Amino acid sequence: MPHSLARRSFRRAVRALLLSGGLAGAAAAGGAAPAPQADVLIAGGTIYDGGTGKPYVGDVALKGDRIVYVGRAAPMQAAQRIDARGMIVAPGFIDAHTHADGFLRSPDPAQRVNAAWLDQGVSTVVIGVDGYGTPDVGADAAKIEASRVGTNFIPFVGFGAVRQQVLGQDARAPNPQELDAMKALVAKGMCEGATGFSAGLFYAPQSFAKTDEVVAVAREAAIRGGLYDTHQRDESSYSIGLLGSVREAIAIGRQAGMPVHFAHLKALGVDVQGQAPAVIAEIEAARKAGQDVTADQYPWLASGSSLDASLLPRWAVDGGGVALLRRLDDPATLARIRTEMSENMRRRGGPQSLLLIAQGFPWTGKTLEEVAAQWRLDPRDAALRIIRQSIEKEKGRGTAVASFNMAQADVDLLMRQPWIVTSSDGSDGHPRMFATFPEKYVRYVRDRPVIDLVTFVRQSTGRTADIYKIDHRGYLRPGYYADVVVIDPARYAPRADYMHPRELSVGVTRLFVNGALAVRDSQTTGATAGRALLRPTPAHCPPR
Repeated sequence: MPHSLARRSFRRAVRALLLSGGLAGAAAAGGAAPAPQADVLIAGGTIYDGGTGKPYVGDVALKGDRIVYVGRAAPMQAAQRIDARGMIVAPGFIDAHTHADGFLRSPDPAQRVNAAWLDQGVSTVVIGVDGYGTPDVGADAAKIEASRVGTNFIPFVGFGAVRQQVLGQDARAPNPQELDAMKALVAKGMCEGATGFSAGLFYAPQSFAKTDEVVAVAREAAIRGGLYDTHQRDESSYSIGLLGSVREAIAIGRQAGMPVHFAHLKALGVDVQGQAPAVIAEIEAARKAGQDVTADQYPWLASGSSLDASLLPRWAVDGGGVALLRRLDDPATLARIRTEMSENMRRRGGPQSLLLIAQGFPWTGKTLEEVAAQWRLDPRDAALRIIRQSIEKEKGRGTAVASFNMAQADVDLLMRQPWIVTSSDGSDGHPRMFATFPEKYVRYVRDRPVIDLVTFVRQSTGRTADIYKIDHRGYLRPGYYADVVVIDPARYAPRADYMHPRELSVGVTRLFVNGALAVRDSQTTGATAGRALLRPTPAHCPPR
């Protein structure tokens, strides 16, 4: 039977059983029918179903790739029974903003298992963020899925990808024909199943776009039901300022006619620390006016970026790396760049706040201040040496940096908001790739109760599924896909830190992805049951 027909048959069977009084009711109807069978019974755990309800002790049963029972006492036998007493049983976590693409696209099958996320309890990752999502969504998703990956993935089509395809690295506005070409690429990505349109207006060449250009391109995603996911233009005081940037993002969504989702919302740098209440007020005002505005957040005080994005003025990278090198070779232009770098370094908290985290380099694990002292250079010149070497020899590698520039009070306040969900922004060299979800549990639920456990699970599952409109995932409900995590609350913890960013997390006793056992006792099993979670063909699209 074709997969689609089998899936519809299963849905009809579950629906009929529920309408007749539910699975438990069928078993209790005089014992005339045999108890339904399941593949796996997770018994006696404390169930957090992804919603806002009170947790309770009960059972979860899986059959094939679906959940077939959630309740206090499963009326069925199963081929495998897992004793989950004392454990947390929840939907598999959904990471709302990741750079897991490198794992998912790796030529190495062991990398495609995506253990960095699985061992945190994550079953689904969002990719194509910060404007980097390819418009070739269909072919790319099919290729990734066919290569066998460990987690589900949700693609976005990216503003940066389409702008670079049409305009390259140039700091200019598109002409009408170029704008039409960009719009067509976004429409293509949406019609092929992208969840929405991502942008990274902080990064060149996206930073060269004016607001009206972004609105015009975003509207192609809006008319096809897409979400606007934004790494906003300024999380600090680089250009229009944090609050000005929040207002711009909200305006883009309002003018394009689409929901707005802020990626890794934060107040970054000494100039804007303490502005979280004002950011929240802007978002709340938009929501009260009827606009759909949400955000994700990671639980770290250090952001992750690159030295060039953090320190160089945007005009210096107009045209890409080769053009930058020419400017650095001109004494007058170099002097201007160094002057602007001083201000950018100040707003980041100084060279002592910039930890170099690219793996495998002589400067790895040192602050920019320490490297500058070792090389007997001004910190600006040390940064330029690293940037130059990365362009000339390393093809852009080597400039990754963790920037310690956020205030704890801002992070705490944002985390308590009802429209916040969890993301890692996971990128290589920063511990957030391997440890975000257990870090949040340990630091913000267990040790410092900024939020409670129900909120932690909801911010990691159901609320995220609601924002991204993920079909039949994010909750423990009969008929939903069998993405289920079992966590030992006494052992669930991060092992990665800034000096050891690639240590796998511990404490996940079981993780099922589409019904396949992906993690057993903090060890990945090698299962690769992940799927591309593409949106159904929206309106204004040819059938696919």
